[in-house]
Amino acid sequence: MTKYKIALVALDDISAFHLSVPCLVFQDIFIDQQPVFELVICSENMSSVSLSSGFNASISRDLSAMDEADIVIIPSWPNSLPEPSALLLEKLNSAYQRGATVVGLCLGVYALAKAGLLDDKRATTHWGFKQVFQQSFPHVTIDCEPLFIEQDRIVTSAGTAASLDCCLNIVRTLCGNEVASQIARLMVTAPFRSGGQQQYIPSPIAAKSGNVTSFGKVLDDISMNLVNDYDLDSVAQRCAMSRRTFTRQFKAVYGCTFGEWLLNQRLALSQQLLESTHHPISTIAELSGIGSESVFRKHFKKSFNVSPSEWRLTFRGDG
Repeated sequence: MTKYKIALVALDDISAFHLSVPCLVFQDIFIDQQPVFELVICSENMSSVSLSSGFNASISRDLSAMDEADIVIIPSWPNSLPEPSALLLEKLNSAYQRGATVVGLCLGVYALAKAGLLDDKRATTHWGFKQVFQQSFPHVTIDCEPLFIEQDRIVTSAGTAASLDCCLNIVRTLCGNEVASQIARLMVTAPFRSGGQQQYIPSPIAAKSGNVTSFGKVLDDISMNLVNDYDLDSVAQRCAMSRRTFTRQFKAVYGCTFGEWLLNQRLALSQQLLESTHHPISTIAELSGIGSESVFRKHFKKSFNVSPSEWRLTFRGDG
């Protein structure tokens, strides 16, 4: 079996999570099978790095590990965006020129951009830094919609959890869906979210404050009975409010309209049904309260950038 060598570059002031994700996916999770990847953690000074989480990580290799790697990963970058060293930039360019795949996770994309590897390419990163990246790198097309983007052996991912999706996709590309799905199951995470999926994935909307006593019981009941029809006037009446007052206060507490909240709840239920049942799409449309299959498909595609069938295949793996 082919073994892929990975050089994971550790840096001061990045989170332990970002450093640990590649370790988990490419190394630690291979419990009952022969490892496919040989991962080495390296740093510029071959010494311990001080992580933003408040502890140090001991590193035994310097950046020469990048010279023999098939995949080079920059797992993140400090939020202050310090300049990469000339040595790191040289190593990144050298690795790419000899045929290695270069990966920037979250703000690790910054180092790739500084190295010029993203010039005239499309890349993603954490949405909160989109404007900074656009101003700093005018020759890079920054698209903060996708979870990850692959182009010409350059892989970039969005923020935080998207790095996990990105790493799993690398496994899927090199080792196949079965291995990637097994790793995902062991990590108790989704086996596949497509790169085209948006960074923000709608989920049941939480209140913006703890002052939800006027809505709590009513919304709890609605959440448990999403198959029923609900109109704004009757829901406002159940909350002992006028339509106008209900609309204003609901928006203040939840940051959205009641209709948006209701659709969000129904889509979340439909996801659960797609993942846990074999019901036809038309039945799921009815059980989630959306009703029309065509309307359901339209809302689902708009919200998640995949069809209900694709979602089911992704999360169940058995169609």
